Amino acid sequence: MTKPHFLALLLYALTKLIGLLPFTLLRTLGKILGFVSYHVNNRETQVARRNMQLIYPQDNVEVRERRVQEILSSTGQTAFETMAAWSRPRTKALKLIRNIHGLEHFQRALEQGKGVIIAAPHYGNWELLIHYVANLAPLSLVYGVPKKKYFDDYLAMARDGKNLLMVPGEATAMRPLLRALRKGELVGITPDQQPKIGGGEFAAFHGHQALTLTLIAKLAQRSGAPVVFTYSERNGTGYDVFFDSPDLLMAHEDIHTALDAMNNHVQAIAERDYRQYQWTYKRFSIRPNSNDKNLYS
Repeated sequence: MTKPHFLALLLYALTKLIGLLPFTLLRTLGKILGFVSYHVNNRETQVARRNMQLIYPQDNVEVRERRVQEILSSTGQTAFETMAAWSRPRTKALKLIRNIHGLEHFQRALEQGKGVIIAAPHYGNWELLIHYVANLAPLSLVYGVPKKKYFDDYLAMARDGKNLLMVPGEATAMRPLLRALRKGELVGITPDQQPKIGGGEFAAFHGHQALTLTLIAKLAQRSGAPVVFTYSERNGTGYDVFFDSPDLLMAHEDIHTALDAMNNHVQAIAERDYRQYQWTYKRFSIRPNSNDKNLYS
């Protein structure tokens, strides 16, 4: 095993230091970060504003700006809460989870013996969710490899823990994921991550065409593993975790039917509390036709 990059070690040391702060203070710092981000009009603020224009075109400026402020505040809180999840022992970090809903859906899916595909959108605190799911059974987690090696090393250190295997989201990912499912293990994938061109198909999401990952549907078709949408949601003192019943359409032979079902499910989760969804991400940056206008320019 190669030694982590110096910058990765430095970042992780800083993360552990910040993560030791009381949870209530971390949330306060996150709100401050969101307030500052909004008022300096940084990149995340601009992207969130544009997404709100696309998703809620009926809103007037006052309502839209309130939404953007709330999203930035929630995003800031998630950033600091993630440091707590990454820096504390798993047993201590999981104390932030207050209630579990629908665990029986997951248990019944796992009992089928074909493994389970965990579809976890960017909602709430997905990093804390990773720790919780990996505590239930071995988890192979698909992730986008950062361009900077030091940040890849940092993620490996932050997400290190029992039952967790990081699988780069590349063309070669299918084989290790199928192997994990055949052993009755878990595979974790974010269904709302925009894939590279060639790694997805366009499907409707919040009324707009979005390049949508096909990996989950193809895995479900080839393995027979059930797809369970799983997410965490911030509550007053911590987080609740939700397991939805398996989405049978995810294994539909028609890929477009499967992708429509997936995006509809993600949209329903995002609409539970728009503030907790990652609207600071350019979900619609790749357009169906090369001549189409860039929605974020």
